Amino acid sequence: METTLRGVGVSHGVAIGEVRHMGTAVLEPPAKQIPADEAEREQGRARQAVEAVAADLIARGNLAGGEAQAVLEAQALMAQDPELMADVERRIAVGSTAERGVYDAFAAYRALLAGAGEYLAGRVADLDDVRNRIVARLLGVPMPGVPDSDEPYVLIARDLAPADTALLDPTLVLGFVTEEGGPTSHSAILARALGVPAVVALPGAGELVEGTVIAVDGSTGEIFVEPSAEKRAELERAAAERKAALAASSGPGATSDGHKVPLLANVGGPGDVAAAVEAGAEGVGLFRTEFLFLDDSKQAPAEAKQVEAYRKVLEAFPEGRVVVRVLDAGADKPLDFLTPADEPNPALGVRGLRTLLDHPDVLRTQLTALAKAAEGLPVYLEVMAPMVADRIDAKAFADACREAGLRAKFGAMVEIPSAALRARSILQEVEFLSLGTNDLAQYTFAADRQVGAVSRLQDPWQPALLDLVAASAEAAKAEGKSCGVCGEAASDPLLACVLTGLGVTSLSMGAASIPYVRATLAKHTLAQCERAAAAARAADTAEDARAAAQAVLSGE
Repeated sequence: METTLRGVGVSHGVAIGEVRHMGTAVLEPPAKQIPADEAEREQGRARQAVEAVAADLIARGNLAGGEAQAVLEAQALMAQDPELMADVERRIAVGSTAERGVYDAFAAYRALLAGAGEYLAGRVADLDDVRNRIVARLLGVPMPGVPDSDEPYVLIARDLAPADTALLDPTLVLGFVTEEGGPTSHSAILARALGVPAVVALPGAGELVEGTVIAVDGSTGEIFVEPSAEKRAELERAAAERKAALAASSGPGATSDGHKVPLLANVGGPGDVAAAVEAGAEGVGLFRTEFLFLDDSKQAPAEAKQVEAYRKVLEAFPEGRVVVRVLDAGADKPLDFLTPADEPNPALGVRGLRTLLDHPDVLRTQLTALAKAAEGLPVYLEVMAPMVADRIDAKAFADACREAGLRAKFGAMVEIPSAALRARSILQEVEFLSLGTNDLAQYTFAADRQVGAVSRLQDPWQPALLDLVAASAEAAKAEGKSCGVCGEAASDPLLACVLTGLGVTSLSMGAASIPYVRATLAKHTLAQCERAAAAARAADTAEDARAAAQAVLSGE
């Protein structure tokens, strides 16, 4: 009998297939004591296992490239954390086996993170995955993971570790559903990069029976269990229509009456460039530069290395716009040489621009490298600072750019509500704004973007969030400057129309979403987008806002 469940749709498309569950195993080693003369040998085993797991994660990242590479390199740094390793060795010295020492040391660190207001709850899942991989290697057992199947299937999991998501085979994994996660979790971001339909934060997903046929709608978040022939036909027809619309859509982003909305790509490094170009991106709206700094958490990369990496991206978009975000370190992206290790709440501490202003040499080197990378190229380079709170922040960044001799536009990311509320003040110092809707939602609703339990508040359709977007766009228009969106909100085709109606001047997203957004924008006039935006802001809930905008755009 057909039943319908609803989670959070995070990656477009429809998948119909049999359920297969992610393999699980209890990887808690026995608590037994070893003789003192075996401690050194066990410590050596632990170090070898840690290095092997770190190397495996880096190798997986190199294979996957793009967003996944940065995520997996961050996990490798977790595995090699010197404080964690020192704790492992201390536990072995007093009698633990290598595997038990690893298990207990990671458990202690996990408890520490969970007790820090749960800002790092999403990283707890990553930490668990690293621990499991090390313990599995020490025990000599296979790591639980993606099921072995010759036939295509829909993958069900409590959550997906980045190392598993990054190397999913789209020819076998038709789509996936998880109990945990949110619209901006690592699983969601990587699913969009892969182009795999996905639904997260579905309560009871683990109770779906192995082999059951389900249909996953990654756009609406609906799961149809044992769908009828009629429902299958309806979904397949809708998917075919969507595919045809995508194939027919090309060229620059614009509404049906010719209002231009440049569609840009979010890239995490040179590895993402090919997909962005193939999708028809008109440039880059968010070039995340953290990938370079994650290679070595002990020191900043040399200027020459930065120049080489930046130039590869800039060269791919001749006469296009490339917006570079300077290093966004801190909180869930700690770097040993930059960020404090003992902050009680890293999300509200020294991160983003605050970190760079505390380390002006790191900022100066990055800005100088960007200036050199752009020399002789016809690209329109723009550079923006993350986590700008007020005009003082904006001025400090603009001054640093000028002092580095950077010939580019300087901008500020709007990720803190204060920046949206005082956008006109900030625009006295910089030339453009870029809305990071993921963090803006997190700070507006006090809702960690990695915690599935509060995913309702991470929904970019929340009217309060739309109000802040509107305030920023209106301020930019009043100042004759631009205001783009580079958060995950831009990847939702319906929401892209609403953002356009709010006055946003460009949209940046993962490359896989660009054709969907382009095709949807092309169906509607600017006036329709404006009416949809007004209807969404008039609603009281995210669900009602989406429904109201849908009604306007569908002519109901």
